[in-house]
Amino acid sequence: MELDAAQDPNPSPAPPPISAYYQTRAEHHAVVSSDWLAHAAAASAAANPGADAAAADAAAAPPPSPGGAGGVIEEFNFWRRKPEAAEAVAAIMALAAVIRSSRATTMMELEIELKKASDKLKSWDATSISLSAACDLFMRFVTRTSHLEHEKFDAAKSRLIERGEKFGEISLKARKTIAMLSQDFIYDGCTMLVHGYSRVVLEVLKLAASNRKLFRVLCTEGRPDRTGLRMSNELAALGIPVKVLIDSAVAYSMYEVDMVFVGADGVVESGGIINMMGTYQIALVAHSMNKPVYVAAESYKFARLYPLDQKDMTPAHRPIDFGVPVPTGVEVETSARDYTPPQYLTLLLTDLGVLTPSVVSDELIQLYL
Repeated sequence: MELDAAQDPNPSPAPPPISAYYQTRAEHHAVVSSDWLAHAAAASAAANPGADAAAADAAAAPPPSPGGAGGVIEEFNFWRRKPEAAEAVAAIMALAAVIRSSRATTMMELEIELKKASDKLKSWDATSISLSAACDLFMRFVTRTSHLEHEKFDAAKSRLIERGEKFGEISLKARKTIAMLSQDFIYDGCTMLVHGYSRVVLEVLKLAASNRKLFRVLCTEGRPDRTGLRMSNELAALGIPVKVLIDSAVAYSMYEVDMVFVGADGVVESGGIINMMGTYQIALVAHSMNKPVYVAAESYKFARLYPLDQKDMTPAHRPIDFGVPVPTGVEVETSARDYTPPQYLTLLLTDLGVLTPSVVSDELIQLYL
């Protein structure tokens, strides 16, 4: 294909670069008030008592010292390599470590150092919505209080460290919390459709299976990276009846479906979601056939974005392999995600609770104020 393009007298523009998020997606398949912290901790403990100890152990693990904004990437990569840690959680843990290892002597110096580290993480992949949102939420949650201005520096820094570590610990448990809150929506004999691979949706289905609920899953193939095949393999290993669909068979099979479960790369201010390409058309089909669409998403993915259409968001691209040569001069759509407006979504199942799409803007105000 490259040779053909080189011989073309009017070559097509160079393909856009593949975002770091999607380059690493196959490897790493892949907030914030005091009330929420208490609620999330209690819910997670009730769902899985052993998860608290595991999350606490993970938070207490001794990663390398970040050593300032440059070293925060090393810290971030340390956490990102953990199988259960999403990139957003890895960023949260890295920022908490920046506070812990900081040599700043004033609050102003510490906040500047933290801001530089946050900007460094966000620049690692400017297309990752959850990474950027997690950094912003961490900064807002950890530093938002007037009490810090009236405390001695050592006491204020200790308070920031405590908050940062608590934020990271609760974020690590977010999937467990969502899984517990989602169980009321899964009933014996139901059939659900899932799209691609979502770790939080997988956690929901794992818990349902462990509760001995009897259900069936239709899983889209998830082209072009076939993430749905990985999802189907993991569900089959749990003993869950699963059928793989080609992506274009969603409308054909929707009559079998009782509900749709999807994850999200980001939840935006309108209550809509940005997620893997194909989510929008699935939601459209489900809405037209009166099937509920449930979105399972961690609250650190809540972003201060308000896309007006499919093109009104930072582009993210992934490689497309059709298995056959693409004719010279033919443009290939490489966008990796689409935007699903809130009117096609039924409920958002989050670690903040079960929300209607219309409530998301209010929750964002609470998170960022």
